[in-house]
Amino acid sequence: MKLLTVTVPCYNSESYMDKCLESLLAGGDNVEIIIVDDGSTKDRTPEIADEYAAKYPNIVKVIHQENKGHGGAVNTGIENATGLYFKVVDSDDWVDEGAFLRILKTLENIVKGPENVDVFIANHVYEKVGKKKKKVMRFVKSFPQDKIFKWEDMDPLDAAHYVLMHDVIYRTEILRESKLRLPEHTFYVDNIYAFVPFSKVKTLYYTNENLYRYYIGRGDQSVNEQIMMSRIDQQINVNNIMIDYMSEFGSRLRGKKKKFMAHELSIIMVVTSVLLMRIGNDEALQKKKELWKRFKEKCPYTYKKLRYSFLGQAMLPTTKMGRKLTLLGYKICNKIYGFN
Repeated sequence: MKLLTVTVPCYNSESYMDKCLESLLAGGDNVEIIIVDDGSTKDRTPEIADEYAAKYPNIVKVIHQENKGHGGAVNTGIENATGLYFKVVDSDDWVDEGAFLRILKTLENIVKGPENVDVFIANHVYEKVGKKKKKVMRFVKSFPQDKIFKWEDMDPLDAAHYVLMHDVIYRTEILRESKLRLPEHTFYVDNIYAFVPFSKVKTLYYTNENLYRYYIGRGDQSVNEQIMMSRIDQQINVNNIMIDYMSEFGSRLRGKKKKFMAHELSIIMVVTSVLLMRIGNDEALQKKKELWKRFKEKCPYTYKKLRYSFLGQAMLPTTKMGRKLTLLGYKICNKIYGFN
């Protein structure tokens, strides 16, 4: 059995998938790399994937499937994973090889020890096009470092930090126990991936390593702000799935785990709300109103925590001037963090 399965969803990725795969191959035989060719038709992605599988038959596995979107590709990876742990690396991103090797060594030591780790967390770096200074998202103020810990040992995340798909390595069985099934043909499902499995997590581990290099700034990327606004209904759909999950399972959560998941949902509420305010027409503002109504009715605990926080106050301005001030604050944050 492999130590770690890494799934790489690929869709017309020939321009950048080599960099991603070469960084992962540094892990050697400890790693299973599953390339999911998600119905690529416009370039040599299928052929490149098959070439890697032929060259590294003990490491690389290729699955060709009809197009199902990012969520469908991740689902396929989970279904076929044989590793004890599981990670997703998008084909236009990569990992730092030194950090990757150190983390694999740590995971190897954990597996030999007496206690499982359900989720392993490391930093991600925004590799933004045209930016020399790279922003690193760390969790040093919230998570104990380089040791197994439980929920009661952590401190709350602040408004500028939330855990992304890029930060997590799950124990594969946690993904299966959580019955995670991402919607197909839907963008932004990575938010669900970094949310639902935490309901089953009992033990955590954080290392202050800059593992994941998150490449942003291409005009055609799904996280480009204009593209996000054009796909706002998909963002709302993901947001509603998270609301519904919290509504169904939130009463079973306790203590800092509940607060953590409430924080994760709250950040997505903020992101969706800002995008709707950026669109700014009557239809978008009505969708925002309906989203918050659903949130209030289904997740009263999380709603109250967000509604009466600074972020919540900023998301519900009642005047055009209030919305302008909120969007100005958003632009300032984006300039600092460069998140799209």
